[in-house]
Amino acid sequence: MISTGDPGGATADADAAELDAVRALHRRILDGWNARDGAAFAAPFGDDGACIGFDGSLHAGRAEIAARMDRVFADHATARYVAAVRDVRLIAPGAAVLRAVAGMVPPGASDLNPAANAVQALTAARDGGRWRAVLFQNTPAAYHGRPEAAEALTAELRALLPGRA
Repeated sequence: MISTGDPGGATADADAAELDAVRALHRRILDGWNARDGAAFAAPFGDDGACIGFDGSLHAGRAEIAARMDRVFADHATARYVAAVRDVRLIAPGAAVLRAVAGMVPPGASDLNPAANAVQALTAARDGGRWRAVLFQNTPAAYHGRPEAAEALTAELRALLPGRA
């Protein structure tokens, strides 16, 4: 993470606000998915942003991302995301990386599908005074050979579901 040089002052507060803005950017992407709205999903991306989906598909550019997501939503009953941000770092002025984990609740269900758990990475850049997604990647959290790690992630995500604590 970038050193603020001012551990308790205005610079630290500004960095905290930037980190919160990157968290909000990630949330907007997931909210767009959960709303099943391609334009809303793509809106946080830069014009030349890219998205790598759970299946490895690459979608480049906000317009392509929106169009592809609209096709996905039209053709599939998609699950909704529940997520936990693990880390957000300012890696250079106007550049940040966010790491998160996510689970998916299938349509009509109230519990996660553990097979759809994922690890997410978001690279973001400040563009024209606002944060934009440069790259969002959603990778299966298979944890091959480590069933205890997969079970722990499912338990963590399950605790985020409404009515569970």
